[in-house]
Amino acid sequence: MKIIASVLSLLSPVRFLVVAFTCALLLLSSAFPAFAIDSYQSDPTEATTQLLDIQRKTDEAAQAPPAGLEKVQKESNKGLNEVQGDADIDKQKRPENSQSATTAEGNVKNFLDKITGK
Repeated sequence: MKIIASVLSLLSPVRFLVVAFTCALLLLSSAFPAFAIDSYQSDPTEATTQLLDIQRKTDEAAQAPPAGLEKVQKESNKGLNEVQGDADIDKQKRPENSQSATTAEGNVKNFLDKITGK
């Protein structure tokens, strides 16, 4: 029993230091989250013209009467959808530019093969 008491008495300062370090880390990470995570700092004027164009088309579509099926299909075929068009189409993931991506079916099949040992 004396050994356990002596070990616990030695760990008391260590325990205090661990708790103090954890509290300091939580305080600093909540006060300065940008320092904790090295995030991308974008330019405030980046892509504003494209967004303004999308917003203008959205406002026009909201104020106009519902479009006919042919007009919607014609506009939708220009890009991703009627309002957005082909904005940022090169940045978005789709089957044409995701050749190395695996499907959900492929993931399940690989998982089942690992489990069954095939």
